[in-house]
Amino acid sequence: MSETVSERLTAIKGKVARAERRAGRPAGSVSLIAVSKTFPAEAAAEVIDAGHRIFGENRVQEAKAKWPALQEAHPDVDLHLIGPLQSNKAKEAVALFDAIHTIDRDKIAKAVATEMGRQGRALKLFVQINTGEEEQKAGIPPRDAVAFLERCRSEHGLAIEGLMCIPPVDEAPGPHFALLRKLAQEAGVGGLSMGMSSDFETAVEFGATHVRVGSALFGERPPIGE
Repeated sequence: MSETVSERLTAIKGKVARAERRAGRPAGSVSLIAVSKTFPAEAAAEVIDAGHRIFGENRVQEAKAKWPALQEAHPDVDLHLIGPLQSNKAKEAVALFDAIHTIDRDKIAKAVATEMGRQGRALKLFVQINTGEEEQKAGIPPRDAVAFLERCRSEHGLAIEGLMCIPPVDEAPGPHFALLRKLAQEAGVGGLSMGMSSDFETAVEFGATHVRVGSALFGERPPIGE
């Protein structure tokens, strides 16, 4: 990419704003998560310097090596975990992140609830839904979504903000975004974390409150480290 990071950020935000207008949504109703996974701290720092503050990482260990110094220098950074979480990483995740988008089973819900209580932190939490019911992909099956959210509330004491999905790569994303929106309405939550570099404008038109954009902002990801 020949454009600067600042130019790419401005262009992406412009696309989000236009998609909001097309959908008849208020300006600024969508949060752009800059997905910095596999990119070094220097790349994230460039985006911070361009005025952005919301970032996403896939792995706790990578984020732990990259973000503490950046968070100390920029206390207003909002860091989201958008990749799978193992229960043995819950302590580190709750300490490091401000939001987790991948609550996907009772064991994780319980571990996160325990750690938030111990650390006195209240993270924004999303339940990941496997809208395509892909065997290799994490997430709650759509048919179990509402019941799982109710267990998160009643058994684990979690305030769930919304739902997240990653549609199958070989299918049109629109029906998956529509399904996630329907499930969120049934479950009584307002947050919709959906849409990535290739389809975030569509996601905005289907009601996304958070879009996760990486390669369109940072460039192609390194082949090693995914």
